[in-house]
Amino acid sequence: MSRLNRLLLSTTCFASVLAVPAMAQDAGDQPVTTAQADDAGQAESGDSGDIVVTGSRIRRPNATAAAPITSVTSEAIRAQAAVNIEEVLNRIPQIAPDSQQNYQDSDGRQRIKLRNLGFERTLTLIDGKRVGTMNGVDANMIPTSLIQRVDVLTGGASAVYGSDAVAGVVNFIMNNDFEGIQLNANYNFYAHQNKAGLVSQVASQYGFAQPSRGFATDGGRVDLSLTAGTKLFDDRFHISGYVNYRKADLVPFEARETSGCQLVENVKDGPLSCSLSTYTYHGYVSPRTGANSGNQYVNNPNGTRTFIPYSNAVAANPYSDYSFQRANERWNAGGFASFEISDAAELYASAMWFRDESANGFPARLYSYTAFGSTPYQVNCNNPFLSASQAQVICGAAAGTGTMVPIELRYRFSGVPDLEDRYLNKGLRITGGIRGDFAEGWSYDVGGVYARNQQDWSWSFPGIDRVNNALNVVNVNGVPTCASGTADGCLPLDPFSSYSTVNNSAVFNYLTRDSYGTESTINKLYNVIATVQGDLGTYGIKSPWAEEGVAIALGAEYREDKLESFADQLWRDNMGGADRSLSQHVWETNVELQVPIAQHKPFADLLQFNGAYRLSKYSSNPTTFSTWKAEALWAPIPDITFRASINRAQRAPTVVEAFQGSNTSYGRITTAFNDICAPTITGSTIDPNTGQQIPIYGAPAASREVCAATGLADSLYGSATLLCPTDVGCTYRAGGFTVDPETAYTKTFGIVLKPRFLPGLVLSVDRFLIDLNDSIGYNDYSYFSEGCRLTGSDFFCQMFVRNSDGTLFSNPDGNPQTGFIRQGTTNYYKSKSHGWDFQAQYALPLGAAGRLDFDFSGSLTTMAGGQDSPILLEKNCVGYYGGAGCGQFIPKWSHGLRTTYTTQDQFFSASLNWRHLGPLTNVSNSGEESLGWTPDAVRTTFYRIGAYNYFDLALNFRVDKSFSFRIAANNILDKTPPILPNSYNIGLSRANTISARYDSLGRQIAFGTTINF
Repeated sequence: MSRLNRLLLSTTCFASVLAVPAMAQDAGDQPVTTAQADDAGQAESGDSGDIVVTGSRIRRPNATAAAPITSVTSEAIRAQAAVNIEEVLNRIPQIAPDSQQNYQDSDGRQRIKLRNLGFERTLTLIDGKRVGTMNGVDANMIPTSLIQRVDVLTGGASAVYGSDAVAGVVNFIMNNDFEGIQLNANYNFYAHQNKAGLVSQVASQYGFAQPSRGFATDGGRVDLSLTAGTKLFDDRFHISGYVNYRKADLVPFEARETSGCQLVENVKDGPLSCSLSTYTYHGYVSPRTGANSGNQYVNNPNGTRTFIPYSNAVAANPYSDYSFQRANERWNAGGFASFEISDAAELYASAMWFRDESANGFPARLYSYTAFGSTPYQVNCNNPFLSASQAQVICGAAAGTGTMVPIELRYRFSGVPDLEDRYLNKGLRITGGIRGDFAEGWSYDVGGVYARNQQDWSWSFPGIDRVNNALNVVNVNGVPTCASGTADGCLPLDPFSSYSTVNNSAVFNYLTRDSYGTESTINKLYNVIATVQGDLGTYGIKSPWAEEGVAIALGAEYREDKLESFADQLWRDNMGGADRSLSQHVWETNVELQVPIAQHKPFADLLQFNGAYRLSKYSSNPTTFSTWKAEALWAPIPDITFRASINRAQRAPTVVEAFQGSNTSYGRITTAFNDICAPTITGSTIDPNTGQQIPIYGAPAASREVCAATGLADSLYGSATLLCPTDVGCTYRAGGFTVDPETAYTKTFGIVLKPRFLPGLVLSVDRFLIDLNDSIGYNDYSYFSEGCRLTGSDFFCQMFVRNSDGTLFSNPDGNPQTGFIRQGTTNYYKSKSHGWDFQAQYALPLGAAGRLDFDFSGSLTTMAGGQDSPILLEKNCVGYYGGAGCGQFIPKWSHGLRTTYTTQDQFFSASLNWRHLGPLTNVSNSGEESLGWTPDAVRTTFYRIGAYNYFDLALNFRVDKSFSFRIAANNILDKTPPILPNSYNIGLSRANTISARYDSLGRQIAFGTTINF
């Protein structure tokens, strides 16, 4: 059979299985492999034959990683038909799913969270160097077509890479040695079967529009990339470049039967309803004067210009037009270059640029006057849009006159484009340096990174003056006209009829013209790294039982983070704030050792110890900090390797956290707060002499011993003079802290098996323990006050700074030195992540029939949580969702298993991927007091999400060396996501489900091609 016939036959069979258009991304020429457990994180570097291991600055032949590393290859990325980085990472069990393009509240940037410990504790690298500042990272700047592999290192690596490598490291290894010209063209879309379900049943009770039942295709995304590279001057000079374009179409909430409205459950196990809004197409009207002041009306839907009482029957869906998949458009471009002058000097450089535009749509509305302040709108009582009956309700006796009366109005425009929350992210990352060999067995690398990321956030702030102008309407020759005239472009607004045709785009544009204010934030990284490494074995420094000598790497690093924030006047007038220019820098030095003890000896095919130590001095802290690592590898025989590592890792505060911690401000506590050492007020009585109400005092909330710990004199214990003034309250002081780096002790222990009796099989099991102390976070006065009351610990009680009379109130405008309770960003307590990682790969040759490759990666999480303060119980969120800070949705077990068949001539390959997510239970049914469980909280509905299994299928056809074609389907069975009421109150849940962890939009079909010229 000819190759063309084989291609046509295979394509026809696959399309018939899907019963939908089946198209996908190219997979390249090699079998699909997701991870390599034994050699994960390793790649040859140049012509030296040295191995680069993520987690070490030392490069040498036959290097082996002592810490567990999961690697995702370029073939696996293509098999997934991934358009952006987040889709690649969300399938790695070690990474907490996050989908910045798939939920409404996103700003479009993609950051990575390892082990559910937050993006700020995961260090992201490109070719071993930082992507940018922690505040400014956007991993989607990395083009998927140029990724050679992604290494995910579990555990601390601060001794090697510096701050932030607490949960681990994600290192993107790029194909920076490309030759030729290559075009990658990819397109994917969703092909989902909408069926009536729970949400549509509830939404239909309110008359909300629902998607048509049946097959729907939407959410198209295109990914085009062009890469070119060449070598010159006897291959000593290499240069390559790429340009990448991506675009995604909007998928609104109402396009899926699972999100036709936002489900609300007001009481446990109670009836379900939809979230409702007064911003209806009919228009909401509430007079603010006269006999009907405060009454709520809507314009009669029958178009008669009469009012009917507002009720749920005429309420609106506040989330219609919200984004399930955000519309966005992105350009990436860049290049790589190197020039080998000699073995002693090679110049290298790279540049990566991106520009991403996206928006979160919100319904076009006339907002309540409360969005602008406390002054109601004004409408004239002879407004020609008011019927006689409407004018009577609003104006009373003044109906038909030119009297202006206050009014509350809310209106949703029909047929008018959405108001947008706009984000423009753009950035530039430049690296460069010189590297080479010198002396015997020594090499060096001196280079740096400059990264600049800018985000422009624009939001509309319609002015109340324009609304009032458009409401003051008079009749001019039978034509409703703005009383102020048309000099400013005023057009009359008609909020007094249902679905008013007067309120068109032109009217809305007048109300919102020039109303977009913008805040810009620029993050900059300046990073210089110098490393010298050598093989001390050339000097005879080696173990008598080892073939290789001791390897050493010495390094020095300077890193400066800068943040600038500024805004136009419209933004400042509405949002407040002030321009900021923040920076901090660090000087660091480090040393790393690899010490082989024995190699290829009985009971010691490999015995090796590794270590590293780093000193860091931050400009924002007077103290010098240290991190270190110790690792061991022992392979008694080549088939079995035991590995272990322990790290002391740190995360320094970002420039924002350092500023928030150190910057001092004062204010009044306006909530119902009282000094814990003042008497409690148990009631009141009437003074018989004055007739005035006087309070009845009880004992203070805290004991004498606790109050003494706050600095209170014993004679003032329980004194009424300590009570916060009822008119102004007590005083708080925010900031004034020196925020120390977080410190984590991370440990991993594992075994790697490569049995000789079963060639091609690699198995690994690793235990990880990440224990983080001194977490950086924000705590207000109540955290310290309540903690002091319950424990008397100096950790809490030192935050009381009393006046000489024991009080906690001072004039906040006078920069007081006493008389306040402290709050702000500082170090507080503990976070933990414990578990097991499992990896397996097996290559099964089938002779002339081809080969089968099996690739498995699973993670068993046993602990994810911690302790927010000494007075709280340690909480473990594994397997739970729904509250108590368990917003990451961490199943105990998750895995991926990919099976790939490849023909002997590599013309055809088929890959089936099985993704498994373990079950989750609502914290209400956890039985754990630390998670807020009580017997009364136990639910009988919506208390459990069962295990989910997804299957993905990809077919690749390598027609010849210059052309390949691919079709794929992810979530081929079109499995719908789990449904949760009150989803906006649960972590990052959106649209009645957990959109980042589950395939919320249904089956995805993709096609693509790679053409080499």
